[in-house]
Amino acid sequence: MRVQIMSDRQLVEAYHHGNESAFNELLKRYKSKVFGKIMMYVRDRAAAEDIFQDTFVRAIHALKEGNYNEEGKFSAWIMRIAHNLCIDYFRIVKKMPLTRERDDYSPFDYIESEQSNSEEDRVKKEVKSDLKRLLTMLPAEQKEIVMMRLHYDMSFKEIADQLDISINTALGRMRYALINLRKLIEKNRMELPIFQ
Repeated sequence: MRVQIMSDRQLVEAYHHGNESAFNELLKRYKSKVFGKIMMYVRDRAAAEDIFQDTFVRAIHALKEGNYNEEGKFSAWIMRIAHNLCIDYFRIVKKMPLTRERDDYSPFDYIESEQSNSEEDRVKKEVKSDLKRLLTMLPAEQKEIVMMRLHYDMSFKEIADQLDISINTALGRMRYALINLRKLIEKNRMELPIFQ
């Protein structure tokens, strides 16, 4: 059977069994979509080309090792790899540590401050600590939107495209995240001026 008429699933299976042209067909089908999304996020052609190559190299390794999850579509799977690599890119660019003691990451860990005294530093640390704790209480979808919006400074259109959701869904999740944060602040009797 010619690779051009095979489904993505058939191509993955064929590549897993050693048919190199099957992967070339998958690459041909998705290269422009994957590269376009990466370019939209990083806005740097050289970085986008590196991330694009890494995306397909990781896909090759995963397919060869039999780590492809057939529950979803290949297109969504390859886009998720690209998405994760874009996030890694932003972590490096923003000089975020790639390893952390805990998994409860918060975008508020990296708030930069200009000349502040020790009292301001203490208050900022308390606020960041409180916000970090509150973020862990949000549903994963809301937490992800808050991180993408505040830490990566992504527009709601970019967030919607990245997560493959509508802009209204992205806005709605952010709205509910803020509502939930306010409720958590009231419930815990905290004083966080940015949410008042």
